[in-house]
Amino acid sequence: MAISDKKVAFLLTRGVEQVELTNPRAALDEAGATTVIVSPSDKSLQAMNGDWEHADEFPVDVPVAQASADDYDALVLPGGTLNADALRLDEDAVALVKAFFAADKPVAAICHAPWILAESGVAKGRKLTSFVSTKTDLVNAGADWTDAEVVVDGNLITSRNPGDLDAFNKAIAEALS
Repeated sequence: MAISDKKVAFLLTRGVEQVELTNPRAALDEAGATTVIVSPSDKSLQAMNGDWEHADEFPVDVPVAQASADDYDALVLPGGTLNADALRLDEDAVALVKAFFAADKPVAAICHAPWILAESGVAKGRKLTSFVSTKTDLVNAGADWTDAEVVVDGNLITSRNPGDLDAFNKAIAEALS
């Protein structure tokens, strides 16, 4: 699917699960989209393989405090326990997520990333999935949690883990086309 006129923000910070950044980003880049890393991290950030093994470092394109939902067609939230936990505590990151929902633009979150949906108050009443360890937090935030490889609820796309990336990427591309 050609999505060459679309610009997609990837919101992440240190501790992001590398494959949950690189795999969807490569799929969108290959389809012709422009992808941008937005982060509260300075200049670059350390990705992880799992929670313990350092992976590659990635440059930050736009500081989250300077990012606007108006500048992008969609938002992708990669997972990783450390990344997701830090982002949900960042006021600018939470405000950006709220802005994407207010603008009714696609938001895609995988693994632990839906934590920020609970923090931003947008999980309530939404059908979604996530890594199983975040289920209770999301249910307590009012979400209708289900165990599925990908769940699409309006403009919200969610998946459980790296094993779901093909379905996750396909759903993002469909939302952009």
